Order: sequence, then structure tokens, then C-alpha cells
Amino acid sequence: MIINRSGDSTVNIEWNADDYTSNFNFVYGYGEAVTELLTVPQRALVIDLGCGNGTLTKKLSEKGYRVMGVDASADMIASARERYPELSFVRADALAFELEEKADAIFSNAVFHWIDAGKQQQLLQHIASQLKPGGELVFEFGGKGCAETVHAELKRVFDGHGLAYPRVFYFPSIGEYAPLMEKAGFRIHYAVLFDRPTEQKNENGLEEWIRMFVKKPFEGMEKGLADEIIAETVQRLRPQLFMNGKWYVDYVRIRMRAVKVK
Repeated sequence: MIINRSGDSTVNIEWNADDYTSNFNFVYGYGEAVTELLTVPQRALVIDLGCGNGTLTKKLSEKGYRVMGVDASADMIASARERYPELSFVRADALAFELEEKADAIFSNAVFHWIDAGKQQQLLQHIASQLKPGGELVFEFGGKGCAETVHAELKRVFDGHGLAYPRVFYFPSIGEYAPLMEKAGFRIHYAVLFDRPTEQKNENGLEEWIRMFVKKPFEGMEKGLADEIIAETVQRLRPQLFMNGKWYVDYVRIRMRAVKVK
């Protein structure tokens, strides 16, 4: 297999691989259930698109698949290679990777919402081009309303400081995403949108979540102001999201399985 590494990253975030692995392992922990949607046989070629630190790539390999992990983040690919040296990991962009052998399935967890809304059709069409006819696309990412309590409060705090809060995340409904899938040549076999309140690991969990996942709105901001905005947001959200000594973020997920039309 050969991967074409060309193309700038379409993902709206730069990752801290160590922090991701230590404090946000729920991302790939929940993703293990998504792997159960795959129906391709053992020894099928499965691409883990947006593989992160490789944890789910390893899970896929344990199911008997031939696997390759693909991620745009150099830090994540380095972490994955260190953790699982027996597996293949390649740094490449979701809109630019090219497979010498077309895949039997492409799997992706918690990735698509980081890609601009205007590039979603291009993403799906490119994925289809890298699948065999009849190949599967299985994925989960943030759905309509995901973390809206946090984002809405951040917007109010930004507004109070005379600042704009850009919404760089893409959280669609099934009704919004299904037509894009069909236009790209997929037949949808399974689709669900569901709430999944997600516990954060530490007592400062909401602050850490904001610092990890909400980077773009704070780019170029003076550190003192950023700290003030985050602290104010956390204080305002404590009555809603801090329960029984733990922080929760109001996740909503969209999960699908589709097949490339032969």
C-alpha cells in the first residue's frame, strides 16, 4: 500500500498527543463500540481515518483486519507509532490520501466534526474514491447540538468582552448529512443521533476540555484574557454541568454505517 501524503490539513485543531492520551481517553473508549458496526470479513483492509494515538487501530487489528492508521497530526502519528510499532501509521490528510489497494472499509471516530462544513462533500467523495465497490464507511462524530451548553455559554462570555465566538465545529443532523452521503455514492444502512453526556476525568475537567478542544476562538488572544474567559465560563456552567463531584459535557453523537454503491 502507498499513501500520498500531499495536501494541507483540513482539520481545525492542533493536538497535544500526551494530554489527549492521559485526560481524554473517553474519545477512543467510546469509539470501540463503533467498530462493532463493521461487517467486512477478517483480513479485509480497514483504514482508521483520523486514527489519533492508534488505540482504535489496534482494536481493529485485534478483530483480524489488515489495518492502516491515517492522521493529519504529526504528534498523533508519532504517538501511535511509539505505542503500536507493529502496525502501519501514515501522516496524511483526509482529503488527499491515496491508497494503492482500495479499502474494504474506512472507519472514523470523532473526526468529521473538525472538518469545515464546506469540505464535507469533498471529504465523502474522496473517501468513496478510496473504497472498493461495496466497501463500507463506518463513523461517528459530533451531531447536532453537541456540547451546545458549553459553546453557547462561551459565546455569551465572548460577547460580554466585545469579542466574536467563531463556531468552527460541524455538528449536523441525520437529515442534513444523509443527502451528502447519498450524493457521494453511499447507501445508508444505519444512522442514529443520540445524546451522550460525557464525564470528564479531573476535578478541573471542564476547563481542561475547553483548553483541549476549543482552540480556534482563543487564537491570538492574550493569555490573561483567555484565562479570564475560561474561568468565567466554568463558573457559570457549574450549576448545570457539575454533578456529584464530576464535570459532564453534553455530547450528541451521529453514527452511521453506509456502503459504496456498486
